[in-house]
Amino acid sequence: MIHKYPMPSVVEFNKLLGAIVRMKRYAIAVSMCKQMEFFRVSPDVYTLNILTNCFCHLGQLDCGFSVLGKMLKLGVEPTVVTFSTLINGLCNQSQISHAVGLFDEMIGQGYRPNLIVYSTILNGLCKTGNTYRAVRFLRMMEERGFEPNIVAYSTVIDCLCKNGLLNEALDLFSEVKAKGIRPNIVSYNCLIHALCNLGQQKETMQLLNEMVDNNISCDIVTYNVLIDAHCKEGMISEAIEILDTMRKHGIEPNLITYNICIDAYCKEGMLAEAKDIVDTMIKQGIEPDVVTYSVLVDGHCLQNQMDKAKSVFQLMIEKGCAPDIHSYNIMINGYCKAKRLDEAMELFDELAQNGQIPDTVTYNTLMQGMCRLGRVSTACKLLRMMLTSGPVPNLVTCSILLDGLCKSGKLEEALKLFQAMQKSRLEVDIVFYNILIDVLCKAGNIETGKELFHELFVNGLKPDVYTYSIMINRFCTEGLPDEACQLFRSMEENDCLPDSFCYNIMIRGFLRNSYTSKATQLLKEMVSKGFSAGTSTATLFLDLILRSNNKSILI
Repeated sequence: MIHKYPMPSVVEFNKLLGAIVRMKRYAIAVSMCKQMEFFRVSPDVYTLNILTNCFCHLGQLDCGFSVLGKMLKLGVEPTVVTFSTLINGLCNQSQISHAVGLFDEMIGQGYRPNLIVYSTILNGLCKTGNTYRAVRFLRMMEERGFEPNIVAYSTVIDCLCKNGLLNEALDLFSEVKAKGIRPNIVSYNCLIHALCNLGQQKETMQLLNEMVDNNISCDIVTYNVLIDAHCKEGMISEAIEILDTMRKHGIEPNLITYNICIDAYCKEGMLAEAKDIVDTMIKQGIEPDVVTYSVLVDGHCLQNQMDKAKSVFQLMIEKGCAPDIHSYNIMINGYCKAKRLDEAMELFDELAQNGQIPDTVTYNTLMQGMCRLGRVSTACKLLRMMLTSGPVPNLVTCSILLDGLCKSGKLEEALKLFQAMQKSRLEVDIVFYNILIDVLCKAGNIETGKELFHELFVNGLKPDVYTYSIMINRFCTEGLPDEACQLFRSMEENDCLPDSFCYNIMIRGFLRNSYTSKATQLLKEMVSKGFSAGTSTATLFLDLILRSNNKSILI
């Protein structure tokens, strides 16, 4: 084309560029635009918009914005399409703040965004979890005369549901219907999924009946949501009935449907039934994927059948289905729980060879396994590996190691780790304090335990029942029942009511320190609260009655 004479016009080039872009050959389109320049064919706004779109699809946003600069330099007026293309590119790369900034700049320059631009921003806000901003943006659309369609409303409803704001989603859904906008299957599926996750079966049935009244048929997504909900409740036979109903309505199960059922059978230990489902799906022409194999591996791990789990894992590789990090984590967790740590470490070493990068779950699983078997030094080595080249340790990582150090009697190292955590950006919560206070008290270091207890309030944390129980128990063991009682009585003031466990500790403390009268009074108080004496408490009282030969103690 470029060797024709006379040279084709920009319009003809644009037609060709449009065809190339529709074929998703973005790099070729960019190359052709460069050739146009070489042959001095002046691009117009349509050409430059195509070029911008290509750069955005190639993930080269900087180049996309440079085209905008070139437009201004050439005196070519950008259009709404120019801005919407760049906004879409920013949203696709989760640069939502920049996208909103460009949107505001666009309006500031007098451009009037169309529904596509509004929908692009709205979709970007929802995808990045900016729920409240998405709702505000939806309201702005309405105020500016752009009535959102059901797709826009469904996008926000889905976002609200995924962020646990079901009531707000239902309110918006009711508002949509009140405006005379007909809900589609997507909006119903979003709400049904959220209701199922919360176990609200009555409300789910109401929505399903509403769908029937509105002549909206369930699709594969609806059925999968319902099957999954029943499986999670352990109602596998009911789930299979729904699958049969789906087939009767002419909808065949897909890979997701089968994986849901296989997972449910595996979790119930029904591995034979799970394998029957696999055979059925293969007969239907659906090949197992990494999820299918991982679920089967997990099923064997749950039954402590590690050799069978390994066989399925190897079969997955032989079938050309590469295990992902989740698959490896399942196997490593299985080996750790089976106390086969050397095999777990072998698998860990294989990860890099197979192009997989260990994640936080991988490290946490291994560290937990090591600590459980007293191999705390190996767990510490894993932490150093994380800090050097792995993922950033999280609170779970630190709690595992802290607990392991404490249980292995390495109190000094545990305190150093705790102090390092306090200096880092990690938000140390009550769990960590409880681990340390417990081990300090058991080691007889009650003063340091008291210091940590008081530090809780300074750091804006509140002790829980377990924290109080640890301290009360230690005071009683150290022969300080009055201090224990004072702490026990302060619980209610700090919005922490004692439970049955805590009452029993205090009563046993009184009895072991010969505070018989106070123990008896507290027992009556405990019973009045609806709690009962534990075996140890009852034994102590029985022993006291037998020694004193005074049955009136408990009257």
